[in-house]
Amino acid sequence: MGSIDKYIVRTTLTSFAVVLISLTGVIWITQALRGIDLMTSQGQTILTFLGVTSLAIPVLILIISPIALMIAISHTLNKLATDSEIIVMNAAGLSPFRLFRPFVYATVVVALLVAVIAAYIAPDGMRRLKRWDAEITADVLANILQPGRFAQLDSNLTIRVRERQPGGLLAGIFIDDRRDPKERVSIIADHGTVVKNDSGSFLILEDGNLERFETGKREPAMVAFDRYAFDMSKFSNRGHDVVYGIRERYLWELIDPDPKDPLVQQLPGQFRAELHDRFMAPLYPFAFAALTFAFLGTPRTTRQSRNFSIGASIAAVFGLRMAGFALSVMAVKSAMAPLVQYLLLFGSISVGLWLIIAGIVIEPSAALMEAVNRSNARLLRLLGRPATA
Repeated sequence: MGSIDKYIVRTTLTSFAVVLISLTGVIWITQALRGIDLMTSQGQTILTFLGVTSLAIPVLILIISPIALMIAISHTLNKLATDSEIIVMNAAGLSPFRLFRPFVYATVVVALLVAVIAAYIAPDGMRRLKRWDAEITADVLANILQPGRFAQLDSNLTIRVRERQPGGLLAGIFIDDRRDPKERVSIIADHGTVVKNDSGSFLILEDGNLERFETGKREPAMVAFDRYAFDMSKFSNRGHDVVYGIRERYLWELIDPDPKDPLVQQLPGQFRAELHDRFMAPLYPFAFAALTFAFLGTPRTTRQSRNFSIGASIAAVFGLRMAGFALSVMAVKSAMAPLVQYLLLFGSISVGLWLIIAGIVIEPSAALMEAVNRSNARLLRLLGRPATA
């Protein structure tokens, strides 16, 4: 690469990294706030909270990377245009297609990043997240005994905890056990803790009362206790068997799935849609780069407005991505939908390259601009403001 190519690639990738980190951080925070109950109602540590929520970051990067690349290319082209560098390069004999080459280098880097994340990193993170979530949901203290809720552990077993105090102490415990058809047991305890050992998980109740209503007897048997162990082993062992979904499968597992896999037999359409989504993920950066450069990369004087081109490039990229999402959904039931999506992507890249090679400047027609100006003037009059000349 020459000095100009290095300068453009460095500027584009730096902008890409800044935009990617910023957007991923903002979206990650909004998603992480939904899981804040890991620390509050479920009593997990801040490290567990950060670990669980950060495993979803590769999936966010996979979606955000093409958009971040589009913004980075737009920023770089706008910077070059503002400093009149595109005009100077064009006057020195640098064609728009030659100027597009360093952006292709930057796009290749982003596409490789997306391909690696789609093939391995994102599904591996989802697998770790599912295993970690299974361990958390298997914890009776974290999942079942949530303060202020009547937890229906079984068809005839209900437990309620008033609050959780520091140190894992549970206060205000109520248990209604009707599993034995010959009797009903109601337990009220002042406080208790969950203890796990080789024998299983037990809810150790302290300072409480037990009422046993036996069939055929009019009066209940009441027992006051200082310490009572209630077996919770049956419920704390849930969630140990982890079954990976389609998004948790690696790329090679989607290419050659086990035909005996029950998930493959039940959801063949979703396997097909997910496989093509993984293949198409590295193509979106090329499509976005070609469309963005086609609208913004041609030389313009400082008197020519770039607002229309910026808006049109955003609309084109947004429309392409929305069409891709719609076709991905349709691919679950239609085998032709992925083919249409491939044609749409390669068609967008081809149109973008044709516009770049031909050096076509995409600008609104004079009639359209005149209609927009009349509409703006009419709107200003309705708002009671004088229209500017």
